[in-house]
Amino acid sequence: MTEVRSDGQLEDKSLGELVAIATGSVSRLVKSELELAKLELKDDAKKAALGGTLFAVAGVIGGIVVILLSIAAAYGLITAGVWNWLAFLIVAGAYVLLAVILVAIGMWRMKKMTGVSRTRKTMKDDIALLRRGGAGDQPALTE
Repeated sequence: MTEVRSDGQLEDKSLGELVAIATGSVSRLVKSELELAKLELKDDAKKAALGGTLFAVAGVIGGIVVILLSIAAAYGLITAGVWNWLAFLIVAGAYVLLAVILVAIGMWRMKKMTGVSRTRKTMKDDIALLRRGGAGDQPALTE
């Protein structure tokens, strides 16, 4: 181990010994930092798992609520004088219409995606620049 005098100074050590002491200290510091990072990540992973579970439960409850409200809407139509079968078909038709609208909006948004067109263009420009030999007297990297 390192010997330290009472005034906090290292005893006369050679350069090799000082480098070994410094390397050992850095190694211990890095290991300690990695251990701390592991503990923090493990804690965050537990919190994320709990949050994800709570979101999933809330989603299931939301689905059940939609089903119950749909049944209530159908029975409301029945109370208004619509035949039973027609009331449920009207509610189902409303959901089909909503789904069609959402799919159309989703497809419209997907068609607007450009991908990586700017990256593709800049990469082509970079390759062309390398093939030309760059600017001025710089040699070409590819022939």
